[in-house]
Formats: sequence, C-alpha cells, structure tokens
Amino acid sequence: MFSDHLKKLVDQVGGGVGAVIMGLDGIAVEKYVREEDGFDINIIGMEFSFILTQTKKAAEILHVGGLNELVIKAEQLTLVVPMITDEYFLAVALNPSGNFGKCRFLLRLLESDIKSELQ
Repeated sequence: MFSDHLKKLVDQVGGGVGAVIMGLDGIAVEKYVREEDGFDINIIGMEFSFILTQTKKAAEILHVGGLNELVIKAEQLTLVVPMITDEYFLAVALNPSGNFGKCRFLLRLLESDIKSELQ
C-alpha cells in the first residue's frame, strides 16, 4: 500500500537512499531501500524513534507546540523525518550530496496521501 509512495519518493529525490514509515514504538509499517545502497533503514528508524519520542515530550513540556519535523545531518547521512500523525513518522535517508530541498517538497506532496491511508 505504501511501498509505491516510498519507492517514488526515494527514486525521485536526488541522493535518496531509503525511506520508512514507522510508529513511535519502533515498528515499521513499510520500508523501501535502494538495493545498491544496502543498509538497514529499520534500525535507523528504530533508533531515531526514541529521539523523536523524547523531542516530542520536550516540545510539550516547553509549550512550543507539536513536533512537525526533525532533520538530522550526519557526515554520511541526512535523515528527514516529518511526523505524519501523532504516532507515525516518515523517515527519508539521503546521502551527503542528496537534494534536501526536493526531498522536503516531495514529502509535502505525499504527506496527505500517506496520512489518509494510515487512518
């Protein structure tokens, strides 16, 4: 159901490596990884689901509003993580030369479709 959305997103964004739709509990709903990149998007999603949960709690405590998106830029990977619902997020992994702006644009286009399919 979601695999076409994820494949299209990863393949269309320059430098796309993989994507996963996951709950804050660390359980993946769907994932897509480009074969030639060969890394485990599930493990990345599970590890960052804890960070998202803690960031979401901190935002509530500080009364700054709900968490909309988190971006993590490391030496070998950029992770763009928008919250789709209160319990689900979409994580897109890009290589260091990946097109961050195009990724965010494509995410905005897909977000409502994915959200409606989750409910």
